[in-house]
Amino acid sequence: MAAAGGSSAGRSCFVLGASGETGRVLLRELLARRVFARVTLIGRRRLSLDEETGAVVEQAVVDFERLSEHAAAFQGHDVGFCCLGTTKAKAGTAGFIRVDRDYVTQAAELARAGGCTHFVLQSSQGANPHSRFLYLRVKGEVENLVQAVGFDRCTILRPAVLLCKRQESRPAEWVTQQFLGVVAWVFPTAYSVPVERVARAMVACVLQPGEGKVKVLENAAIHKLGKAVPQQGM
Repeated sequence: MAAAGGSSAGRSCFVLGASGETGRVLLRELLARRVFARVTLIGRRRLSLDEETGAVVEQAVVDFERLSEHAAAFQGHDVGFCCLGTTKAKAGTAGFIRVDRDYVTQAAELARAGGCTHFVLQSSQGANPHSRFLYLRVKGEVENLVQAVGFDRCTILRPAVLLCKRQESRPAEWVTQQFLGVVAWVFPTAYSVPVERVARAMVACVLQPGEGKVKVLENAAIHKLGKAVPQQGM
């Protein structure tokens, strides 16, 4: 397989969670920059894509409850991007843990077995396996589990509150985003980050040379990396 950095010629990646806020922007960024020769979306359903995008993107529909039966979808990719996630409000406590920790870990294991060398995981600011808060505890647990899979490179991004226009209605989060949008003028990297910047940082970390097996990008680092994406091949 191709090296972890440098030219995209012949390289392949997959995206988990492409229907989410970060995943949709990440897909646009990957296609606009032509970072990979092959991009595969792995999800529970096919996404409606415009004709131009559909012509260059492959889609693999999987049953996450029986993910081991879909190992072929994870075969032959150099890089895996994971933006998969849900909320306790939407899926319940057990469902949230299953999606954000168990599905992600199983996908990482299949990807590694399929030849993936670099796994890029969207986590959360404050992730800590010992946190008293369920969300942060699960994010911390999945970070540790993914690192243990043994990728040549593992990049973990810990963004703060994402500033974006969500497709689904979350009134409380909308109010928070409006407040943080104002706060961002004073403290631009402390409490929030535009989803576009997260997506660009995910691409940038793949284009840059590796610095050790595991790299964790906190919110300020995401802002910095997402501002200046290196040119392809650098």
